[in-house]
Amino acid sequence: MTSSELWTRATADRYDAEETEASSAAVLGPTLAFLAELAGGGRALEFAIGTGRVGVPLRERGVPVVGIELSEHMAAVLRRKIDEDMLPVVIGDMATTVVPGEFTLVYLVYNTITNLLTQDEQVECFRNAARHLRPGGRFVIELGVPPLRLLPPGQVAVPFDVSEQHLGFDTFDLVRQVLVSHHFTRDGEDGRYRRATSRHRYAWPAELDLMARIAGLELERRVADWDEAPFTQDSAKHVSVWRKPT
Repeated sequence: MTSSELWTRATADRYDAEETEASSAAVLGPTLAFLAELAGGGRALEFAIGTGRVGVPLRERGVPVVGIELSEHMAAVLRRKIDEDMLPVVIGDMATTVVPGEFTLVYLVYNTITNLLTQDEQVECFRNAARHLRPGGRFVIELGVPPLRLLPPGQVAVPFDVSEQHLGFDTFDLVRQVLVSHHFTRDGEDGRYRRATSRHRYAWPAELDLMARIAGLELERRVADWDEAPFTQDSAKHVSVWRKPT
């Protein structure tokens, strides 16, 4: 078990309903095209596959996908969508769990590497990706750039969503490089809000490059999003690709 917080049954059952925008064709289309091209007809391994938001439609595109997932409850939701023989899932953590065979692609989307709350575990995640990759294979991470430029002196909170149904903000521990995401979500018609929090260890692109180097991987490219817009100093996130040398 790593330091990742374990998703509960209630959270897993709500997850897809709360991520409808992230699951839309407009959002997923570029993601699936990007990953399918890198897979190149080979096998893909998704770390922290969750409910299969990406893995299931990628499998439906013809890419053989295997998943690793820490939460049995999240995996149970995925299993309602697709059979085990079509998309196998191993219960375990993404830093140490090993599945059989080699892969042309290992990927980790939607900021999920931050669920590992120590730098050592994040390094082990890179090593685990390299362990599974065939020579020439790629490891892909989608991750937000820490929004610390938005913090004036003395402030520790940054809002990331203010809407009718949801209020979200992050608070930062700048010494430990940890943020806590706070969510207030309106449930039902009575106007009440449900509160939830989750902890994350944020990391900079250059820090990830060093982790990749430790694991024997080389940065191949970095873009601002799945549409491959250029990555700049103003980019809110990045999609990075590291390659295992042949």
